[in-house]
Amino acid sequence: MRFFPLLLLLAGQAAAFPAAASPPGASSCSGCHGPPGGAVPSLAGHSAEDIAASLAAFRTGARPATVMNRIAKGFSDQESRAIADWIAGGGQ
Repeated sequence: MRFFPLLLLLAGQAAAFPAAASPPGASSCSGCHGPPGGAVPSLAGHSAEDIAASLAAFRTGARPATVMNRIAKGFSDQESRAIADWIAGGGQ
């Protein structure tokens, strides 16, 4: 629960500087998952399939989490796939 305000702050900062051609909702990911070595693990190097599968697992609760399950529930399968493709393609 205490991460939620930080998440909103970071998402707002990311929204102030949107990356070109990022799909809707991608700032929810890039606001926390930055370059390697950050406080939150980077998604760099993960395949689109792995990212989409993780989002689906968070959404259904198959993969327990405190923050990611709430974020993932906000995305449809199509939105999750667009975000996964964008991140796997180097979007941050």
